[in-house]
Amino acid sequence: MTALADRFDTAVSLATEAAALALRMRPSPGASSATLKGAQDWLTEADGAVERLLSERLAHAYPSDGFQGEEGGRTRSGSLRWVVDPIDGTANFMRGGKRFCVSLGCLDGKTPVIGVIVAPALEETFAACQGSGSTLNGTPIRAAETTDLAHATVELGWSHRRPRKAFIGLVDRTITAGAMPRLNGSGALGLADVAAGRTDAYVELHINLWDVAAALTILAEAGAVVSPFMAGDGATEGNPILAAAPGVAAALSAATSIPL
Repeated sequence: MTALADRFDTAVSLATEAAALALRMRPSPGASSATLKGAQDWLTEADGAVERLLSERLAHAYPSDGFQGEEGGRTRSGSLRWVVDPIDGTANFMRGGKRFCVSLGCLDGKTPVIGVIVAPALEETFAACQGSGSTLNGTPIRAAETTDLAHATVELGWSHRRPRKAFIGLVDRTITAGAMPRLNGSGALGLADVAAGRTDAYVELHINLWDVAAALTILAEAGAVVSPFMAGDGATEGNPILAAAPGVAAALSAATSIPL
Protein backbone atom coordinates (compact mmCIF):
# COMPACT_ATOMS: atom_id res chain seq x y z
CA MET A 1 0.00 0.00 0.00
CA THR A 2 1.31 3.44 -0.93
CA ALA A 3 1.81 6.12 1.71
CA LEU A 4 -1.13 8.10 0.33
CA ALA A 5 -3.46 5.10 0.27
CA ASP A 6 -2.50 4.26 3.84
CA ARG A 7 -3.25 7.82 4.92
CA PHE A 8 -6.58 7.72 3.11
CA ASP A 9 -7.69 4.62 5.01
CA THR A 10 -6.53 6.22 8.25
CA ALA A 11 -8.39 9.45 7.41
CA VAL A 12 -11.67 7.62 6.86
CA SER A 13 -11.28 5.73 10.12
CA LEU A 14 -10.32 8.78 12.19
CA ALA A 15 -12.94 11.09 10.67
CA THR A 16 -15.58 8.45 11.43
CA GLU A 17 -14.38 8.23 15.04
CA ALA A 18 -14.32 12.01 15.37
CA ALA A 19 -17.80 12.33 13.87
CA ALA A 20 -19.16 9.78 16.35
CA LEU A 21 -17.73 11.93 19.16
CA ALA A 22 -19.37 15.03 17.69
CA LEU A 23 -22.72 13.24 17.47
CA ARG A 24 -22.51 12.19 21.11
CA MET A 25 -21.87 15.82 22.07
CA ARG A 26 -24.64 17.31 19.90
CA PRO A 27 -27.07 19.40 21.96
CA SER A 28 -30.76 18.58 22.12
CA PRO A 29 -32.93 20.12 19.37
CA GLY A 30 -33.58 23.76 20.08
CA ALA A 31 -30.85 23.99 22.71
CA SER A 32 -27.81 26.23 22.41
CA SER A 33 -24.57 25.86 24.35
CA ALA A 34 -22.29 27.75 22.00
CA THR A 35 -20.35 30.99 22.20
CA LEU A 36 -19.79 33.56 19.47
CA LYS A 37 -16.32 34.10 17.99
CA GLY A 38 -17.70 36.68 15.56
CA ALA A 39 -20.86 37.49 13.64
CA GLN A 40 -22.71 34.16 13.33
CA ASP A 41 -19.36 32.39 13.94
CA TRP A 42 -20.12 29.85 16.63
CA LEU A 43 -17.87 27.74 18.87
CA THR A 44 -18.97 24.72 20.91
CA GLU A 45 -17.24 22.37 23.34
CA ALA A 46 -17.40 19.71 20.63
CA ASP A 47 -15.24 21.79 18.25
CA GLY A 48 -12.30 21.62 20.62
CA ALA A 49 -12.82 17.98 21.57
CA VAL A 50 -13.02 16.79 17.96
CA GLU A 51 -10.00 18.83 16.85
CA ARG A 52 -7.90 17.51 19.76
CA LEU A 53 -8.85 13.92 18.97
CA LEU A 54 -7.82 14.25 15.34
CA SER A 55 -4.63 16.13 16.15
CA GLU A 56 -3.52 13.52 18.67
CA ARG A 57 -4.43 10.50 16.53
CA LEU A 58 -2.72 11.91 13.43
CA ALA A 59 0.41 12.91 15.39
CA HIS A 60 0.68 9.33 16.60
CA ALA A 61 0.05 7.79 13.17
CA TYR A 62 2.16 10.23 11.10
CA PRO A 63 4.51 12.24 13.33
CA SER A 64 6.24 13.91 10.37
CA ASP A 65 2.99 15.30 8.92
CA GLY A 66 1.79 18.84 9.50
CA PHE A 67 -1.51 19.70 11.16
CA GLN A 68 -3.84 22.69 10.99
CA GLY A 69 -7.20 23.05 12.69
CA GLU A 70 -9.81 25.78 12.58
CA GLU A 71 -9.59 26.35 16.32
CA GLY A 72 -5.90 25.78 17.07
CA GLY A 73 -4.34 26.95 13.84
CA ARG A 74 -1.22 25.41 12.31
CA THR A 75 0.43 23.47 15.12
CA ARG A 76 2.78 21.14 13.21
CA SER A 77 4.62 21.46 9.90
CA GLY A 78 5.37 18.89 7.21
CA SER A 79 5.31 18.42 3.45
CA LEU A 80 1.99 16.63 3.92
CA ARG A 81 -0.43 18.68 6.03
CA TRP A 82 -3.75 17.64 7.56
CA VAL A 83 -6.38 20.38 7.68
CA VAL A 84 -9.41 19.98 9.94
CA ASP A 85 -12.73 21.68 10.41
CA PRO A 86 -13.92 19.87 13.54
CA ILE A 87 -17.58 20.91 13.21
CA ASP A 88 -18.66 22.50 9.95
CA GLY A 89 -22.24 23.70 10.19
CA THR A 90 -21.90 24.70 13.84
CA ALA A 91 -25.04 26.85 13.77
CA ASN A 92 -27.00 23.72 12.81
CA PHE A 93 -25.10 21.50 15.27
CA MET A 94 -25.59 23.73 18.32
CA ARG A 95 -29.38 23.61 17.86
CA GLY A 96 -29.47 19.84 17.59
CA GLY A 97 -29.75 19.85 13.80
CA LYS A 98 -28.51 17.14 11.47
CA ARG A 99 -26.68 19.15 8.80
CA PHE A 100 -23.16 19.29 10.21
CA CYS A 101 -19.98 17.37 9.55
CA VAL A 102 -16.36 16.67 10.40
CA SER A 103 -14.08 17.70 7.53
CA LEU A 104 -10.59 16.19 7.24
CA GLY A 105 -8.36 17.03 4.28
CA CYS A 106 -4.72 16.40 3.44
CA LEU A 107 -2.55 18.67 1.30
CA ASP A 108 0.73 17.85 -0.43
CA GLY A 109 2.17 21.35 -0.51
CA LYS A 110 -0.69 23.29 -2.09
CA THR A 111 -2.25 20.25 -3.76
CA PRO A 112 -5.27 18.62 -2.10
CA VAL A 113 -4.77 14.84 -2.15
CA ILE A 114 -7.19 13.37 0.41
CA GLY A 115 -10.64 14.45 1.52
CA VAL A 116 -13.06 12.89 3.98
CA ILE A 117 -16.31 14.52 5.12
CA VAL A 118 -18.44 12.65 7.63
CA ALA A 119 -21.96 13.82 8.49
CA PRO A 120 -22.86 11.46 11.34
CA ALA A 121 -26.46 12.55 11.91
CA LEU A 122 -27.12 12.05 8.18
CA GLU A 123 -25.14 8.78 8.19
CA GLU A 124 -23.10 9.94 5.19
CA THR A 125 -19.39 9.74 4.43
CA PHE A 126 -17.91 11.48 1.40
CA ALA A 127 -14.37 10.37 0.61
CA ALA A 128 -11.72 10.75 -2.07
CA CYS A 129 -8.05 10.08 -2.63
CA GLN A 130 -6.15 11.63 -5.54
CA GLY A 131 -6.52 9.43 -8.63
CA SER A 132 -9.05 7.05 -7.08
CA GLY A 133 -12.42 8.77 -7.58
CA SER A 134 -14.96 10.03 -5.06
CA THR A 135 -17.52 8.05 -3.10
CA LEU A 136 -20.55 8.55 -0.88
CA ASN A 137 -20.88 5.68 1.60
CA GLY A 138 -18.62 3.66 -0.67
CA THR A 139 -20.59 4.25 -3.88
CA PRO A 140 -18.92 6.29 -6.67
CA ILE A 141 -20.31 9.79 -7.22
CA ARG A 142 -20.09 12.30 -10.07
CA ALA A 143 -21.06 15.92 -10.55
CA ALA A 144 -24.41 16.56 -12.25
CA GLU A 145 -24.86 16.68 -16.02
CA THR A 146 -26.94 19.90 -15.91
CA THR A 147 -26.19 22.27 -18.78
CA ASP A 148 -28.67 25.11 -18.25
CA LEU A 149 -28.70 27.46 -15.26
CA ALA A 150 -32.46 27.72 -15.63
CA HIS A 151 -32.56 24.08 -14.51
CA ALA A 152 -29.90 24.46 -11.82
CA THR A 153 -29.94 24.54 -8.03
CA VAL A 154 -27.13 26.62 -6.53
CA GLU A 155 -26.23 26.67 -2.85
CA LEU A 156 -24.88 29.99 -1.59
CA GLY A 157 -22.61 30.46 1.39
CA TRP A 158 -22.66 33.62 3.50
CA SER A 159 -19.52 35.09 5.06
CA HIS A 160 -19.34 38.05 7.44
CA ARG A 161 -15.94 38.79 5.89
CA ARG A 162 -17.64 40.35 2.90
CA PRO A 163 -20.12 43.24 2.94
CA ARG A 164 -23.80 42.41 3.32
CA LYS A 165 -24.55 44.15 0.02
CA ALA A 166 -22.08 41.88 -1.77
CA PHE A 167 -23.98 38.78 -0.60
CA ILE A 168 -27.33 40.30 -1.53
CA GLY A 169 -25.89 41.07 -4.95
CA LEU A 170 -24.72 37.47 -5.29
CA VAL A 171 -28.21 36.20 -4.51
CA ASP A 172 -29.71 38.60 -7.03
CA ARG A 173 -27.26 37.60 -9.79
CA THR A 174 -27.86 33.92 -9.14
CA ILE A 175 -31.63 34.32 -9.41
CA THR A 176 -31.33 36.59 -12.46
CA ALA A 177 -29.24 33.90 -14.15
CA GLY A 178 -32.20 31.54 -13.71
CA ALA A 179 -30.91 29.32 -10.91
CA MET A 180 -32.70 28.27 -7.73
CA PRO A 181 -30.73 29.45 -4.65
CA ARG A 182 -30.32 27.55 -1.40
CA LEU A 183 -28.66 28.36 1.94
CA ASN A 184 -28.09 25.34 4.19
CA GLY A 185 -25.39 26.38 6.66
CA SER A 186 -22.47 24.04 5.93
CA GLY A 187 -19.92 24.92 3.29
CA ALA A 188 -18.24 21.52 3.39
CA LEU A 189 -21.52 19.66 2.89
CA GLY A 190 -22.64 22.18 0.27
CA LEU A 191 -19.50 21.44 -1.72
CA ALA A 192 -19.88 17.70 -1.19
CA ASP A 193 -23.42 17.86 -2.55
CA VAL A 194 -22.03 19.34 -5.78
CA ALA A 195 -19.64 16.38 -6.07
CA ALA A 196 -22.56 14.01 -5.57
CA GLY A 197 -24.73 15.74 -8.19
CA ARG A 198 -27.37 16.67 -5.61
CA THR A 199 -26.93 20.35 -6.42
CA ASP A 200 -25.37 21.98 -9.45
CA ALA A 201 -23.09 24.49 -7.75
CA TYR A 202 -21.87 26.04 -4.54
CA VAL A 203 -20.74 29.67 -4.41
CA GLU A 204 -19.32 31.72 -1.55
CA LEU A 205 -17.56 35.08 -1.73
CA HIS A 206 -15.09 34.18 1.03
CA ILE A 207 -14.33 30.82 2.60
CA ASN A 208 -11.38 29.50 4.60
CA LEU A 209 -9.04 26.61 3.92
CA TRP A 210 -10.39 24.39 6.71
CA ASP A 211 -13.88 24.64 5.20
CA VAL A 212 -12.75 23.40 1.77
CA ALA A 213 -9.59 21.30 2.28
CA ALA A 214 -11.44 17.98 2.22
CA ALA A 215 -14.01 19.02 -0.36
CA LEU A 216 -11.43 20.10 -2.95
CA THR A 217 -10.23 16.53 -3.49
CA ILE A 218 -13.78 15.15 -3.44
CA LEU A 219 -14.88 17.69 -6.05
CA ALA A 220 -11.88 17.14 -8.32
CA GLU A 221 -12.27 13.37 -8.26
CA ALA A 222 -16.01 13.69 -8.98
CA GLY A 223 -15.41 15.77 -12.11
CA ALA A 224 -16.69 19.11 -10.81
CA VAL A 225 -15.20 22.39 -12.01
CA VAL A 226 -13.73 24.46 -9.16
CA SER A 227 -12.32 27.98 -9.05
CA PRO A 228 -8.60 28.20 -8.10
CA PHE A 229 -9.06 28.43 -4.35
CA MET A 230 -5.39 27.75 -3.56
CA ALA A 231 -4.19 30.62 -5.78
CA GLY A 232 -2.51 33.59 -4.16
CA ASP A 233 -2.89 33.57 -0.40
CA GLY A 234 -6.00 31.41 -0.39
CA ALA A 235 -4.37 28.84 1.88
CA THR A 236 -3.73 31.43 4.59
CA GLU A 237 -6.34 34.16 4.07
CA GLY A 238 -9.15 32.36 2.24
CA ASN A 239 -10.64 33.02 -1.18
CA PRO A 240 -13.95 32.99 -3.03
CA ILE A 241 -15.07 29.59 -4.23
CA LEU A 242 -17.24 28.43 -7.09
CA ALA A 243 -17.70 24.68 -7.51
CA ALA A 244 -20.05 23.55 -10.25
CA ALA A 245 -21.21 20.87 -12.61
CA PRO A 246 -19.13 21.23 -15.80
CA GLY A 247 -22.13 22.14 -17.93
CA VAL A 248 -23.04 25.25 -15.92
CA ALA A 249 -19.65 26.32 -14.56
CA ALA A 250 -18.80 28.91 -17.22
CA ALA A 251 -22.23 30.53 -17.17
CA LEU A 252 -22.27 30.71 -13.38
CA SER A 253 -18.75 32.13 -13.34
CA ALA A 254 -19.90 34.91 -15.68
CA ALA A 255 -22.99 35.56 -13.58
CA THR A 256 -21.14 35.70 -10.24
CA SER A 257 -17.86 37.27 -11.46
CA ILE A 258 -15.84 34.49 -9.80
CA PRO A 259 -13.20 33.38 -12.33
CA LEU A 260 -12.47 29.72 -13.04
